[in-house]
Amino acid sequence: MFDIVVRGGILPDGRQADIGIRAGRIAAVEPLPAEVAAGEVIDATGDLVSPPFVDPHFHMDATLSFGIPRINASGTLLEGIALWGELKKVMSFEDVRDRALAYCDWAASMGLLAIRSHVDTCDDRLLGVRALLEVRDRVKDYIDLQLVAFPQDGVFRDPTAWDNTMRALDLGVDLVGGIPHFERTMKEGARSVRALCEVAAERGLMVDMHCDETDDPMSRHIETLAFETQRLGLEGRVAGSHLTSMHSMDNYYVSKLLPLIAEAQIAAIPNPLINIVIQGRHDTYPRRRGLTRVKEMQAHGIRVGWGQDCVRDPWYSLGTADMLDVAFMGLHVAQMTHPDEMRRCFDMVTTQNAAIMGLEGYGLEVGCAASLVVLDAGDPVEAIRLRPDRLAVISKGRIISRKARNDARLSIPGRPETVRRRHRAPGDG
Repeated sequence: MFDIVVRGGILPDGRQADIGIRAGRIAAVEPLPAEVAAGEVIDATGDLVSPPFVDPHFHMDATLSFGIPRINASGTLLEGIALWGELKKVMSFEDVRDRALAYCDWAASMGLLAIRSHVDTCDDRLLGVRALLEVRDRVKDYIDLQLVAFPQDGVFRDPTAWDNTMRALDLGVDLVGGIPHFERTMKEGARSVRALCEVAAERGLMVDMHCDETDDPMSRHIETLAFETQRLGLEGRVAGSHLTSMHSMDNYYVSKLLPLIAEAQIAAIPNPLINIVIQGRHDTYPRRRGLTRVKEMQAHGIRVGWGQDCVRDPWYSLGTADMLDVAFMGLHVAQMTHPDEMRRCFDMVTTQNAAIMGLEGYGLEVGCAASLVVLDAGDPVEAIRLRPDRLAVISKGRIISRKARNDARLSIPGRPETVRRRHRAPGDG
């Protein structure tokens, strides 16, 4: 007896299988008899069944605040930070909580069931921290939410940021974050990396640091992060987010840097939607787009995952909580157009991101948590191409979202009415 059976789905590796779910866990991944007992059956015949989408880089305290108290007219990172400072003065605990809960519901409907959110600690009230701690508790039955203590204005540049960051960690925030390139000097930035990594080592926490989110090729805090990771024995527990300065670095220096990152087992989290609209704003032409060196890092064995970063906030006016949008943009900007590379982009919003976040029980194997998504697509590449409907979302053994299949019909004079399912090209089936 199963609680749920998902029938006939196509797994990301191309296998077709039924999935039996019992007591919140995957109990079978194999062809099941037609007469098998189940509380509910989902017909996924020919549809892609994937583990849930995962976002390892987001700012949930700012999400859905676009236009409050004004818009980012220049579109730059620095104006966005200044605007966020204005927003913090007028927002309330309820504002942050309710916007974040609304986003979580939106994310769940898209099959995004694990999110790592940075939360600003440069606020003596710790309003965002307290609000997102409540959100983390309220959504825990359907979304795994990790929080990063993030001193947005610089842990040394802001006079109370260090103490507030420690307070946030004491309250139960999960990871240590930082922003070394926003400290007043390169030296202070390096000092912040060292000090924050020491805190993580002392507390047994992971690190996810905004690192070198700039067009300045001399911003090289990732080198310091790699050194401190190894000095403190943090290998496999550290991520460098953005790394956009690498887009502008000298190739010879990068040939030294990439092996250091790989040796330290640091993961990289580029955020293509945001990186390509924020970076290069001071350029004329040629204009840099700022995405870090994704394929080169992967060739060195560095784990790379795509992040969403922002949805309708001081830095970005768009966004849909759809990690396939993120993969679609990343695929284009990183020029990952070989079929193998496109499939890798799908992995970068599922399994690779899950590994970066250290999620336990993630996947579509027997014994894993029963969390999955049924997509109206036939394989991972088609899913990225179409960003299709999520026909069903299951989280921890419960169906939390269902959507009827849209079989749109095209009627052209002089031609038979045709069902255009998934906009497949001729010969795709």
